[in-house]
Amino acid sequence: MKLLSRDPRLICELAFRPLALVFWSILGAKALNNGLARTPTMGWLHWERFMCNLDCQEEPDACISEQLFMQMAELMVSDGWKDAGYEYLCIDDCWMAPERDSKGRLQADPQRFPNGIQHLANYVHSKGLKLGIYADVGNKTCAGFPGSFGYYDTDAQTFADWGVDLLKFDGCHCDSVTSLADGYKYMSLALNRTGRSIVYSCEWPLYLKPFHKPNYTDIQYYCNHWRNFDDVYDSWESIKNILAWTTTNQKEIVDVAGPGGWNDPDMLVIGNFGLSWDQQVTQMALWAIMAAPLLMSNDLRQISPQAKALLQNKDVIAVNQDPLGKQGYCFRKGFSM
Repeated sequence: MKLLSRDPRLICELAFRPLALVFWSILGAKALNNGLARTPTMGWLHWERFMCNLDCQEEPDACISEQLFMQMAELMVSDGWKDAGYEYLCIDDCWMAPERDSKGRLQADPQRFPNGIQHLANYVHSKGLKLGIYADVGNKTCAGFPGSFGYYDTDAQTFADWGVDLLKFDGCHCDSVTSLADGYKYMSLALNRTGRSIVYSCEWPLYLKPFHKPNYTDIQYYCNHWRNFDDVYDSWESIKNILAWTTTNQKEIVDVAGPGGWNDPDMLVIGNFGLSWDQQVTQMALWAIMAAPLLMSNDLRQISPQAKALLQNKDVIAVNQDPLGKQGYCFRKGFSM
């Protein structure tokens, strides 16, 4: 997601100072050693297809709600997605209520998630799947809901208490590069301290560009996968831009990827509207070769048999899930993309 910050840099820096001594006192401890994401994460994520649709009255089947995720969980099991390896059902932005509760904890929107996230996690787990959730390192999420800045420990424990299995941690509304880095590191440590196994998906390098070069040694040390480039959209131009950036920067990013930490070129948009069949095949093949997380963003209720067969292709998935974890390297371009 794009940086939409309206908060002065000074607010972010000053608010972080009370945490500074605590943070730096534990940096000597081993940080990310969670044993997770030994192969690229596979699952489903709502954002590209459903965005921030809050209108459950007019669009009850497309709004961000408990109903949507329960339906997707059912289909992931009944239609073979779980058996193919897609195990994480992930909520993106716009699940929260506008304010924290009286104890400072995040809470789900009570109309759209009437039973709360813990109930949804229990349902997802009952299907043999895992639940992912979204939060933001800054003062607000990209869509303007409460951010985790100043609440890292509280939010990490809340997610653990709910039974969350993956956290996508965005980078909006935090203009200070120092605070951005410290926040991503701190949340990694906070998640580990809960004692629950939670995959940590960072957008850290994305929010450093174009003026700051990511320290991928640091990023790999704290994150299970990390977004390097802009959000994917349901268009061939978007896919081409991601591939062009990846090949241009492959010397910096390929060698840091491997079991436990992966470069994330964003979601698979196969089964939507914007790609031709050949373009869908291309995205699937290259995401597999790049050892990328395979997080679909589509409507499993309406996907075509052809797109379903492509996304569940055992041979292509086997390339992506190779336990050696070597990301493919582009040696030459045989044609202009």
